Amino acid sequence: MKKIFAANWKLNKTPLESKSFCEELLQKLDSQFFENSEVFIFPQNYSVGITSQTLKGSKIKVGPQNIHFETKGAFTGENSAEIAKYFGCELVLLGHSERRQYFGENSEGLNKKIRLTQALDMLPVFCIGETLVERQNEQTENVCFNQLESAFDQVDRLKRIVIAYEPVWAIGTGQVATIAQVAQIHKSLFNKMNDLGFKSFQILYGGSVKPDNAKELLAVPYVDGFLIGGASLEVDSFVKICL
Repeated sequence: MKKIFAANWKLNKTPLESKSFCEELLQKLDSQFFENSEVFIFPQNYSVGITSQTLKGSKIKVGPQNIHFETKGAFTGENSAEIAKYFGCELVLLGHSERRQYFGENSEGLNKKIRLTQALDMLPVFCIGETLVERQNEQTENVCFNQLESAFDQVDRLKRIVIAYEPVWAIGTGQVATIAQVAQIHKSLFNKMNDLGFKSFQILYGGSVKPDNAKELLAVPYVDGFLIGGASLEVDSFVKICL
């Protein structure tokens, strides 16, 4: 399978900044790169349209950072998956720890969002991960497995899905899980996804991924790419990770 390099811009970049980034990125990634790699970009919601338009016809895929589990209705302030698809989006980022922590997302709602994403033939990129206290209490596998199992009820296991493992304690902190820690949990997650009956899946690592640690992390078995936050905001930094 191709390696995945996913940029999560969070609450950053105006539409014009997003357009400029994408134009520069297209100049720096040639067609040969895409023979073995995929690039996903998750812009801030107001920048989804122009990002998708700028990348139209390229091999780079775009998606929102969140959707509502209903396609329409009285849900003020929420994002429509159908409208995202209308803009050309092919994937959706779901379950990020910041969504869980700050906006109270739970497994029931995330399950509905995954099922809607699949129903629209869009690719779910589903985030899981443990806090520092849970890591210290040796609960990493239990936490991650519970997050998977509780969100996957009635999910189509024949369709492609991407899991992004992000230790919450490493997101934006500069801390990175050790190679041994990454190797252990990614192997466990790979086996768990097989046990759950998924036929087409990949597992990304996230959490302070930078150009100086990317190569070593990418060499770890069952690490199929990255979900990248801060280091994806500058074209040069993101490209160095990709290459």
